[in-house]
Amino acid sequence: MKIKEVIVVEGKDDTVAIKRAVDADTIETNGSAINESTLAQIALAQERRGVIVLTDPDYPGERIRRIISDRIPDCLHAFLPKKEAISKNQDDLGVENAKPEAIRQALVHAKQEEAKSQERFDVIDWQDLHAAGLIAGSHSKRRRERIGEILHIGYANGKQLHKRLQKFRITENEFKEAIERVFEEEQNE
Repeated sequence: MKIKEVIVVEGKDDTVAIKRAVDADTIETNGSAINESTLAQIALAQERRGVIVLTDPDYPGERIRRIISDRIPDCLHAFLPKKEAISKNQDDLGVENAKPEAIRQALVHAKQEEAKSQERFDVIDWQDLHAAGLIAGSHSKRRRERIGEILHIGYANGKQLHKRLQKFRITENEFKEAIERVFEEEQNE
């Protein structure tokens, strides 16, 4: 599978994992120490070929993603579920631990954030999140994790989930289908 966009990852081990999964070029941020030179490279890559940001599903990975999003608009974002990025002995979380198929799936489902200058896309509101048991419930964390996997927007707390639903323009129908799937899975457990 050939990817025309440049994939932004955190480090060398991530690049190795990407190259096992797809034929693509990468830019490494060297962890959360992303500097101006790296941001300039990412901006040039976005201008010439497009960029897909694929960082670890943890706080530092989200921080890097946010820095890139704030500086370089229109990048695509790919998310790996935590369960796909955890090492065999469960002590390391990162892109480098993901199987090639999980990386390919994340890249296939990469999404673009809503442009900041566009009108807000408030289809799904807080009441929808509460009604679906995604906030302040006994199963809310697990449900948010599963919703993030189904919609390919990554795990987030309640506030961040609401923001991502807007940023990635998740429709009311997509949201409802994902919630129904989560409830169906829970009943079959």
